[in-house]
Amino acid sequence: MNMIPKTRIGQTDIDATRIALGLWPIAGMTSLEVNQADSLKTIHSALEHGVNFFDTAFCYGTDGESEHLLGQAIATCRDSVVVATKGGVHWATNGSRVNDASPSRLLFEFEESCRRLGTDFVDVLYLHSPDRVTNIERSAEFYVELKSQHRIRAVGLSNATLDETRRFHSVCPIDVLQPRYNMLQRDIETDLLPWCQKQGVSVAAYWPLMKGLLAGKIRRGHQFDPADKRLTYPVFQTPQWDRAQDLLDALEQIAMTLEISVAQLVIAWTLAQPGISVVLAGAKRPWQIEETIAGASVKLPVSIQSQINAALLENAIEQG
Repeated sequence: MNMIPKTRIGQTDIDATRIALGLWPIAGMTSLEVNQADSLKTIHSALEHGVNFFDTAFCYGTDGESEHLLGQAIATCRDSVVVATKGGVHWATNGSRVNDASPSRLLFEFEESCRRLGTDFVDVLYLHSPDRVTNIERSAEFYVELKSQHRIRAVGLSNATLDETRRFHSVCPIDVLQPRYNMLQRDIETDLLPWCQKQGVSVAAYWPLMKGLLAGKIRRGHQFDPADKRLTYPVFQTPQWDRAQDLLDALEQIAMTLEISVAQLVIAWTLAQPGISVVLAGAKRPWQIEETIAGASVKLPVSIQSQINAALLENAIEQG
């Protein structure tokens, strides 16, 4: 078994593995070829290989498929895992995404998430996204109440601007922030990451492998299924696609010198960045999370980090 390093979540007593299994892919909403058997095998493989941190959300699935599956998988080991879920986003009957961070909606989603997960408390509860209608201070007050009732152990916030983060934090101290962060999308380095470091807030980065692109297996000439939702992202379209492929060429050469995969190189680099506490690795097959886990134990020499940083500078992608 790989010994995955752990980190303390914010100012809490929660010790979580620096690799978290992200359960969006097994919700089956944007990922192709998802099935319950493989999804459960993936969760169990993560457990067997030492992962104790699992990240889901109320909206991961049209009927909470992700939370249901996680609840089944951890039924006999609930006290030894760190369960993170999110509230504030749901799907309307017409399939559209609805942001609703009102206290009444957050309470409904929290109760439903607990039912699906088969638990009466959640280790980390994130506000999935401010809704830009509800005053974010009102949303924060709801989290204060839940924590005072010992129904959540840690408070999280995701997809928020620095201003929203500060406002939320002024009412309810944040333990962990969950922003997107990867080699191609590093905008949080200018504001959110320094703020979190100063405040002692943990950062759990999602999309460290940029929806599989930075795993190094989707290369030039790859034929995407027309139903693959990744095609809607700019990085999977020219000209960003071409720059990303040039970067992967460089990363592939560096990974070969270390005798590791590109995915493991990327995970190791991400975990080595100042202020990054945890990376959320999505997976829908056991081998995917197993490969990611191995990256957590890779230590990059200074010379290798310099080579990676030079490749990133040469192949930087302008993010909108």
